Amino acid sequence: MVKNLTDKDFVKETSTGVTLTDFWATWCPPCRMQGPIIEQLDKEIGDKVKITKMDVDANQKTPMAFGIMSIPTLIIKKDGQVVDKLVGLHSKDQLKTVLAQYTN
Repeated sequence: MVKNLTDKDFVKETSTGVTLTDFWATWCPPCRMQGPIIEQLDKEIGDKVKITKMDVDANQKTPMAFGIMSIPTLIIKKDGQVVDKLVGLHSKDQLKTVLAQYTN
């Protein structure tokens, strides 16, 4: 299940292993399209990658710290370090290809 993160728990929840965080907002059409893709990805590879989401309207500190200006933005971390940042809508296959670099 995709976990919703807050500014308070983001660092702790993304400090180990490979994590993908979808930064989104309810009013953003591409974000609403990305959401189901993120859910499918979690069902398929959630055992290898911890998949999370963060609402940028409810949590502004973390997106600001990462310089997120456009949403959806997907941040991939490995053992707490940012290894990739993807801006815009991405397909499940695109995301699987990118994540495979960090999980294999």
